[in-house]
Amino acid sequence: MKIAHLAIKVDDLEAAGEFYEKVFGFRDVRQGQNRDHYSRHMTDGNIDIALLKYDAGSQTKEALALGGKTGIHHFGFEVDSVDDFAKELTSRGLEVISNPGVIPLKFKVPGGGVAEVAPRKHFKID
Repeated sequence: MKIAHLAIKVDDLEAAGEFYEKVFGFRDVRQGQNRDHYSRHMTDGNIDIALLKYDAGSQTKEALALGGKTGIHHFGFEVDSVDDFAKELTSRGLEVISNPGVIPLKFKVPGGGVAEVAPRKHFKID
C-alpha cells in the first residue's frame, strides 16, 4: 500500500494551482464542484494532489477538519475494499467523518489528522 493522494486546503485556488503547475510541473487531471468544495486534481505522474477550496460557511466535519485553517487537509490510500477497510476502522474505534456512502471514506487517524481510502485506480494519475 502506498499514499496515492494528498489534499491541500487552500484559500486561493488559482494561485495555488499556478504554483504547482509552474514550479513543480504538475498538470491538471480533473476539477469541479464536489459536495461542499471545489477541487482541482493535479499530478506529476506519480501522485494525485487535490487543491480544495471549501464553500463559504460550510460546516461539515470535512470542511472543519483543519479548524478553519489552510494546509494539508488529508492523505489518501487506495485499497481493495473500502467496505472491509471501514470494518477495520470500526473495530479499532476510529471516527469516520465522511457522510454515509461517500467515497472516498475519510476518517480521523490516531495522533491527529485525517486520512481517506478509496478503491484502487480511484486517483487517476495518467
